[in-house]
This record gives sequence, structure tokens and C-alpha cells, in this order.
Amino acid sequence: MRVLVVEDVRRLADDIAEGLRDQGIAADVAYDGLDAASKVNINDYDVVVLDRDLPGLPGDVLCRMITEGDRPAMVLMLTASGTPGDRVSGLRLGADDYLSKPFHFPELVLRVRALARRKPTAQPRVLRAGGLVLDPLNRTVVRDDRQLELSVKELALLEALMKASPVFLSAEDLLEQVWDENADPFTKTVQVTIGRLRRKLGDPPVIETVPGAGYRLR
Repeated sequence: MRVLVVEDVRRLADDIAEGLRDQGIAADVAYDGLDAASKVNINDYDVVVLDRDLPGLPGDVLCRMITEGDRPAMVLMLTASGTPGDRVSGLRLGADDYLSKPFHFPELVLRVRALARRKPTAQPRVLRAGGLVLDPLNRTVVRDDRQLELSVKELALLEALMKASPVFLSAEDLLEQVWDENADPFTKTVQVTIGRLRRKLGDPPVIETVPGAGYRLR
């Protein structure tokens, strides 16, 4: 899952993004509306966490751009005002959910995951493929009745492969979906993480590699 956090208070934006990454969610950050609009036009996001009061381009305008654009994402709108009238007006702009500040971070994470599941192209909440059962919400993976202990990135990478199965994902695809915009495109981190994941998944191997195509679940 990939999320864009749009918030002009830098410390809050960075804290939200870091908290999402700790949950295995790839998170990018924009501190103003214009930067956010540029990133939305370039990247495919599952969810945009959008502050309503933004410099450069108002959150209301950005919300309409996102929901009516070629790369639609689910929008969780944040605002310091939580009156019923503000919530209604935000939802009328196309926002899919509304959360007032201050908020409880675990609630934000649950709302982000819920929105990602509601996205038209989303997969079922519990994923099953290649003899594996993955529950992203509870962060558990089971293979043949054996629960596996995976790191945050290993679980997120496996989730991406299971969602794409049986399609191949290149290292670049995985880097974009599992990491974030700060990841080095020349890094070997995808290959290293694939190697660790294969060892933990055990035999028989379930991740197939085809040079020039990428990785997929058998």
C-alpha cells in the first residue's frame, strides 16, 4: 500500500509518515498543495491523507483534483475543525472519510487501511495465494498452518506480490509500492529482502524469479 501525507505542519506530516512506515505502509510527504498535486499526477496512491488548510493550493481544490483525476485515490481529510457542517462539506468535495485534529494515531492507521480496502481495485482484506494466508491488518502470515515471523518490509513485500499474483512485479515496481520516494532506485534492497523472505517462507519455494520480468508467486 502506498500513501501520500499532505500536511503543512512539517513535524506532524513527518510523524504521520514515519508512523505509517512503521506499520509497513509506504508513505510519501508533501508540505503544500502544489507539491501534492505534482506527486499525485506522477504516482499511484491508494490513500491520500489530506489536510484541508494548505498553502499553495487549498485542500478542497486538491481533493476534487484527486477524486476527479486520472489517478483517483481514496481521500482521508484532516482538519482542525470537526463540526458536522465541516464534515459534510468535506465529504461533498469527494473525500471518502474525515478525521478531526487532534486524532488518535491508531485510529488514523485503521481508517487508512479501511479506505485502501474500499478502493475499487482493492483486494480482499485477507489475502490467499501460493498456500499462504496474509492478514495485513493484524500483520500475520501463515503457511500450511505455520505462523511466520516477518519484518515490516518483508510482510509488505509479500503483500504486494500476493496482490499482484500471478502477474510479475519488477524490482522497480516493488521499490515503488513497498518503500517510498526516498528509496534509492539503484539499491539492492529489494533483492536482499526477497532473499530473506524466501528463507523464512521455506520449502517448497513460492517466489519465482524470471530475469527481465521480475518476481511473482508460483
